[in-house]
Amino acid sequence: MTTDRTSALDELRAALGAALSTDATELEAARADKSGQRSAAAPLAIVHAASVADVQAALRIASAHRLPVVPRGAGTGLAGGAMAGADRLVLSTARMTRIHEIDAVDQIAVVEPGVIVAELDAAARKQGLFYAPDPASRAWATIGGTVATGAGGLMCVKYGVTREAVLGLDVVLADGTLMRLGHRTVKGVTGLDLVGLMVGSEGTLGVVVGATVRLLPVPAGTTATIGAHLPSVVAAGAASAAIMASGVRPAALEIIDPLALSRIHAYLGLPLPLDGTTHLLMQTDGPQAIADAESALALVRAAGGDGDVSTDDASAEQLLTVRRSFHAAMEAHGTVLIEDVAVPRRRLPEMFAAIERISAEFGVEIPTVAHAGDGNLHPNFVYSGDAVPEPVWQAAHAVFREALALGGTLTGEHGVGVLKKRHLVDELGEHQLALQRRIKAAFDPLGIMNPDAVF
Repeated sequence: MTTDRTSALDELRAALGAALSTDATELEAARADKSGQRSAAAPLAIVHAASVADVQAALRIASAHRLPVVPRGAGTGLAGGAMAGADRLVLSTARMTRIHEIDAVDQIAVVEPGVIVAELDAAARKQGLFYAPDPASRAWATIGGTVATGAGGLMCVKYGVTREAVLGLDVVLADGTLMRLGHRTVKGVTGLDLVGLMVGSEGTLGVVVGATVRLLPVPAGTTATIGAHLPSVVAAGAASAAIMASGVRPAALEIIDPLALSRIHAYLGLPLPLDGTTHLLMQTDGPQAIADAESALALVRAAGGDGDVSTDDASAEQLLTVRRSFHAAMEAHGTVLIEDVAVPRRRLPEMFAAIERISAEFGVEIPTVAHAGDGNLHPNFVYSGDAVPEPVWQAAHAVFREALALGGTLTGEHGVGVLKKRHLVDELGEHQLALQRRIKAAFDPLGIMNPDAVF
């Protein structure tokens, strides 16, 4: 450790007291997130901020010493964006957990960044409202982390992703300045959309210390759930595209490919599906729920599949549990490189076919699930050991290239983080990437905010 870093730690300890930790176990944990990757070494220290003032103090001192800062929530990110390596200060907002306000008239909530997504949703439901973004990690992911990554989830096809839910943000910039961005009104177009810029910025522009988010009324009427099986993942992609083109607006529309489905069933102790079976899960809600579900099931049958419509809550929860168990089931088989691409919905069958072709070409198993309603696929690469084998990287690169060739994107909801930064120029091009770097420099002129991620 250099003398300067010793001085920085001394100042942080004097300003923050017990909120500053150099505990070896905590530092080791901060080397990783849920991406399956780890930094080469542990960070310098962790600040467990309990207030906006703690965040401001930490960033003022970090700026004075040009100490790189890695913002972190619950560490559930899947792109390596919250991993912290040597000579990094981790700034955790996980202890900022207050729900300041739930306003049933304006249908908003004002929360701190450490509030758990599922806990906000539960609190809102007590007033007949709900928080729409629902990533698979909703039971432990924080609002701040999901804002930073622009998280999505199963229900986003109808109710929108995090970007659409955020009205206002309180953000501390690299020099400790507190900025209040956005508004708490439904409409508001004053100035540039800095809230939209912050959502998905992965801690590279500042640290979110508060959020004003949109809530929605809990849908009235019935919820209908379809559990369907199709003969191939390409057929399932075609069925989901047909459903979306029909005018039906499902609350959720998910596909689980045969390999993923068999591993999830084994993990949960369920009967194993027939070889080659692809699962399609769909939910509809509101007054037209049953009619919409029956219309969708007719399109599934036209694609060669079959299934049932249920209005039973227990059955619906079991089907959702199967889908939400995907990552845990894959982790039971080894280390997982969890990827995230999106394509236009009408090109889902082509993307599924490409993943099957890439799997065969490189000899790599790629179990895949998809938020089919919005064209967002999660191909996973399961391997043994700590280092990603070269054939896995080659297969992943091929998946990225195929998504871009089909008019898609490198990431629909996980973010760029560390794992995809090398591919950023492939999607954005040199000129746009240079512009984005200039924007980052305007927020963070010293380049201390999450310097290993994205850019």
